[in-house]
Amino acid sequence: MTLKLKNHCILLMFLIFAIFIAGCSADKSDTKKSEKPEESTTIVSGGDIHVAIDAQPPTLDPQITTTTATKEIARHIFETLLVLDPNYEVAPMLAESFEKSEDGLTYTFKLREGIKFHNGKEMTAEDVAASMNRWLKKSTRAANAIGEGEFVVEDDYVVALKIKKPTIGIFDIVASTNQFAAIMPKEIIENAPEEGINEIVGTGPFKLVEWKQDQYVHLEKYDGYQSLNTPSKGLSGKKEALVDNIYFNIVNDGSTRLAGITTGQYDLAYQIPYDSYEQIKSSSDVTPLLNLYGGISFVFNKKEGVFTDEKIRQAVNLGINNEDILFGAMGNKDFYRLDNGLMYQEQAKWYTDSGKDFYNQNDTKKAKELLEESSYKGQTVRILATRDYEYIYNTAVVMKDQLEALGIKTEIDIVDWPTLTQKRTEPSSYDAYITSFSPVSIPTQLLALDPTYPGWAESEKLKSLTEEIRTASTDEEAFDKWVESQKYNWSEYVPYIKIGDFYTFSAYRDSIAGNSYFEGIILWNTSLNK
Repeated sequence: MTLKLKNHCILLMFLIFAIFIAGCSADKSDTKKSEKPEESTTIVSGGDIHVAIDAQPPTLDPQITTTTATKEIARHIFETLLVLDPNYEVAPMLAESFEKSEDGLTYTFKLREGIKFHNGKEMTAEDVAASMNRWLKKSTRAANAIGEGEFVVEDDYVVALKIKKPTIGIFDIVASTNQFAAIMPKEIIENAPEEGINEIVGTGPFKLVEWKQDQYVHLEKYDGYQSLNTPSKGLSGKKEALVDNIYFNIVNDGSTRLAGITTGQYDLAYQIPYDSYEQIKSSSDVTPLLNLYGGISFVFNKKEGVFTDEKIRQAVNLGINNEDILFGAMGNKDFYRLDNGLMYQEQAKWYTDSGKDFYNQNDTKKAKELLEESSYKGQTVRILATRDYEYIYNTAVVMKDQLEALGIKTEIDIVDWPTLTQKRTEPSSYDAYITSFSPVSIPTQLLALDPTYPGWAESEKLKSLTEEIRTASTDEEAFDKWVESQKYNWSEYVPYIKIGDFYTFSAYRDSIAGNSYFEGIILWNTSLNK
């Protein structure tokens, strides 16, 4: 064999090996799937997917609400300039490219050309600037993170964000999934009342056909959709509408959703009752999905009442057993994880366990000693909770028991979720409330650390650290300040207690394939199985 032929053979063997290794690799994901034998199926284009969701969306305008129901549906209709991949890295979507000026005051977005809205109009910089400026006004998180700023038209397919002072993480904020920066026609924005847009028109792979209140939201494949050709990862890359229709059926009762996914009425069901987990795991044609939702949190009212005393907040954090609370709330160790990070493990850029020595201490002796030094004189602590979300109610019950074991008199005020969200804005109405916080793009978007958000984290030191994160000149400098801030929040200020992370429980049938999850269910690239 000649040397040249031998080299060609070696090269061929290397390429075959590389292809084999690439085929065996897998993307990281925050979704847990049960292991079941895979059966041979045939992917079918067209047809309908039926989904059972647990709540009626208050609106399909994603710029004006943080509700999950809106986000889950609207992400199939609307798109954003930038998106996040599974590692929370920013990627382009409607923007072809994006760049930051050397002085950090201008962020320029070059748009993809030829993108058509569902009404047939081509997307231009005028539509994008109008959409983004509306988002800046409507989104508290965006306004807090960006500060004073305006999107301006620089060319038919170029927009620029002009800000007053350098701010860290602008691209991450634009790509955020919460109250996301949906792009829509300028004319719709100009005619929109305060309560939200009247026409639901985006650029996404599906378009709205009908919203029948309290029954379903019907989406249809958008034939004019122009997809990227890059690999689909998280919210980035290629999107294909492989089915003709998606029906998001509004099914408030958990047992009804369970029955529907079991019998085949639905292809996918959100928020299945946790106590049905073993039943779904043992099913031959239904697969459970445990998706990271966020952190169960006990938020102190720091404006009025018992918990204005920092020592009492510290004593509560010192004395509680986080694992017992999480198990009491969720009932199964598969549904939660202990972690003190206020940003999540999946967010490699921002995750830190700073302050972990002050997490899950369960030291009742020291907690009682700290209470003795505090201003606590036997007042009754009022915990605001709801049964609309069972994990919130369960958390409240266990917290009450643990607080009373520390010697703190406690009562639970049970209200529906809309009432809770209203009452928590009234400082005289409660001492603490229970909620959950989903992941955000950067620490400056954390609502529990926002001085204007219910709970009122008004510490001057916290405000200063947040501003230093926002105006840091490098990512490394911003991260160092975040490490300092998280430690301060656990060791001293304690504006709230993150009890731990938890997972939502959904399920899908073997009637569909290709569905994925990233901060919500993704149904593009999803097809029917035959």
